[in-house]
Amino acid sequence: NTGHDGSMTTIHSNGPRDSLHRIENLVLMAGHQLNDKAIREQVASALELIVHVSRMADGTRRILSVQELMGMEGNVVTMQEIFRFVQTGVDKTGKVVGHFEATGIMPRCVDRIRLAGVQVPNEIFERGRRS
Repeated sequence: NTGHDGSMTTIHSNGPRDSLHRIENLVLMAGHQLNDKAIREQVASALELIVHVSRMADGTRRILSVQELMGMEGNVVTMQEIFRFVQTGVDKTGKVVGHFEATGIMPRCVDRIRLAGVQVPNEIFERGRRS
């Protein structure tokens, strides 16, 4: 944490894990003299959530996954998925059909969100809950 709460950025990648690899590569390309583990530790402590958005076969964009960064285990940044998009098919017009569902994990940052005055009901995190 750099003391600047509420930062947001975008990066082009194929998924949440790939996002971390791309950030690591950007640091290395900038010429910073940090080893891989130090870079990963910085990323794991600076980022809380990764929201993966992708273009579907029908051309629409959907949030496919919301993952929380948990820290490090050895040399690996650990993450846990909070929400995911489940595609159930394609309708007769070619539109992707599916739903967004909770994995049953409540993120650690929810208390801080509530302290900021945002009402977040516990029920939205119940496993399998659809929206």
